[in-house]
Amino acid sequence: MSLLIDLEQKGDILCVRLVGELDHHTAVKLRDRVDTALNEQGLTHVLLNLEKLTFMDSSGLGVVLGRYKKVQAVNGEMVVCCLSQQVRRLFELSGLFKIVTFTANEREALNSLGAAS
Repeated sequence: MSLLIDLEQKGDILCVRLVGELDHHTAVKLRDRVDTALNEQGLTHVLLNLEKLTFMDSSGLGVVLGRYKKVQAVNGEMVVCCLSQQVRRLFELSGLFKIVTFTANEREALNSLGAAS
Protein backbone atom coordinates (compact mmCIF):
# COMPACT_ATOMS: atom_id res chain seq x y z
CA MET A 1 0.00 0.00 0.00
CA SER A 2 1.09 3.57 -0.54
CA LEU A 3 0.82 6.68 1.56
CA LEU A 4 -1.72 9.44 0.94
CA ILE A 5 -0.70 12.80 2.37
CA ASP A 6 -3.27 15.53 3.00
CA LEU A 7 -1.85 18.93 3.95
CA GLU A 8 -3.96 21.84 5.17
CA GLN A 9 -2.90 25.19 6.56
CA LYS A 10 -4.78 26.61 9.55
CA GLY A 11 -3.16 29.88 10.57
CA ASP A 12 0.47 29.11 11.33
CA ILE A 13 -0.26 25.38 11.70
CA LEU A 14 0.38 22.74 9.04
CA CYS A 15 -2.19 19.96 9.49
CA VAL A 16 -0.80 16.69 8.12
CA ARG A 17 -3.21 13.78 7.72
CA LEU A 18 -1.80 10.44 6.63
CA VAL A 19 -3.59 7.44 5.11
CA GLY A 20 -1.78 4.15 4.49
CA GLU A 21 1.73 3.05 5.32
CA LEU A 22 4.67 5.20 6.39
CA ASP A 23 7.82 3.20 5.71
CA HIS A 24 11.18 3.58 3.98
CA HIS A 25 9.40 3.71 0.59
CA THR A 26 7.14 6.63 1.53
CA ALA A 27 9.16 8.50 4.19
CA VAL A 28 11.08 10.65 1.69
CA LYS A 29 7.86 11.75 -0.01
CA LEU A 30 6.37 12.81 3.33
CA ARG A 31 9.53 14.62 4.43
CA ASP A 32 9.74 16.54 1.15
CA ARG A 33 6.05 17.54 1.10
CA VAL A 34 6.04 18.71 4.73
CA ASP A 35 9.35 20.58 4.44
CA THR A 36 8.21 22.32 1.26
CA ALA A 37 4.94 23.41 2.89
CA LEU A 38 6.70 24.63 6.05
CA ASN A 39 9.31 26.57 4.08
CA GLU A 40 7.04 28.08 1.42
CA GLN A 41 4.28 29.10 3.81
CA GLY A 42 6.47 30.07 6.77
CA LEU A 43 4.55 27.86 9.19
CA THR A 44 5.81 27.18 12.70
CA HIS A 45 3.60 24.37 14.03
CA VAL A 46 2.74 20.86 12.82
CA LEU A 47 -0.36 18.87 13.69
CA LEU A 48 0.11 15.23 12.70
CA ASN A 49 -3.15 13.25 12.45
CA LEU A 50 -2.37 9.52 12.21
CA GLU A 51 -5.93 8.21 12.50
CA LYS A 52 -5.78 6.38 9.16
CA LEU A 53 -2.12 5.37 9.27
CA THR A 54 -2.05 1.57 9.15
CA PHE A 55 1.71 1.01 9.50
CA MET A 56 4.83 2.90 10.53
CA ASP A 57 8.44 1.75 10.77
CA SER A 58 11.65 3.38 11.97
CA SER A 59 11.90 5.41 8.76
CA GLY A 60 8.57 7.00 9.63
CA LEU A 61 9.77 7.73 13.14
CA GLY A 62 12.82 9.41 11.65
CA VAL A 63 10.64 11.69 9.52
CA VAL A 64 8.50 12.61 12.52
CA LEU A 65 11.58 13.34 14.64
CA GLY A 66 13.17 15.40 11.86
CA ARG A 67 10.04 17.54 11.43
CA TYR A 68 9.87 17.95 15.22
CA LYS A 69 13.43 19.30 15.22
CA LYS A 70 12.60 21.58 12.29
CA VAL A 71 9.64 23.23 14.06
CA GLN A 72 11.56 23.43 17.35
CA ALA A 73 14.26 25.40 15.54
CA VAL A 74 11.68 28.14 14.82
CA ASN A 75 10.12 27.97 18.31
CA GLY A 76 7.20 25.91 17.02
CA GLU A 77 5.47 22.83 18.36
CA MET A 78 4.39 19.47 17.01
CA VAL A 79 1.23 17.76 18.22
CA VAL A 80 0.25 14.23 17.23
CA CYS A 81 -3.31 12.92 17.44
CA CYS A 82 -5.43 9.86 16.71
CA LEU A 83 -2.86 7.09 17.05
CA SER A 84 -3.70 3.45 16.45
CA GLN A 85 -2.54 0.98 19.09
CA GLN A 86 0.32 -0.21 16.86
CA VAL A 87 1.62 3.28 16.11
CA ARG A 88 1.11 4.35 19.73
CA ARG A 89 3.29 1.43 20.84
CA LEU A 90 6.01 2.47 18.39
CA PHE A 91 5.93 6.03 19.76
CA GLU A 92 6.16 4.69 23.32
CA LEU A 93 9.08 2.37 22.55
CA SER A 94 10.99 5.09 20.70
CA GLY A 95 10.52 7.68 23.44
CA LEU A 96 8.79 10.18 21.12
CA PHE A 97 6.05 10.77 23.71
CA LYS A 98 8.72 12.37 25.90
CA ILE A 99 9.14 15.22 23.41
CA VAL A 100 6.01 15.31 21.22
CA THR A 101 2.59 16.28 22.59
CA PHE A 102 -0.19 13.75 22.04
CA THR A 103 -3.92 14.47 22.00
CA ALA A 104 -6.93 12.25 21.45
CA ASN A 105 -8.31 14.14 18.45
CA GLU A 106 -7.61 16.94 16.00
CA ARG A 107 -9.78 19.49 17.79
CA GLU A 108 -7.74 19.05 20.99
CA ALA A 109 -4.53 19.25 18.97
CA LEU A 110 -5.58 22.53 17.38
CA ASN A 111 -6.58 23.91 20.78
CA SER A 112 -3.22 22.95 22.29
CA LEU A 113 -1.52 24.85 19.45
CA GLY A 114 -3.65 27.91 20.13
CA ALA A 115 -5.93 27.66 17.10
CA ALA A 116 -9.68 27.84 17.11
CA SER A 117 -11.14 24.70 15.61
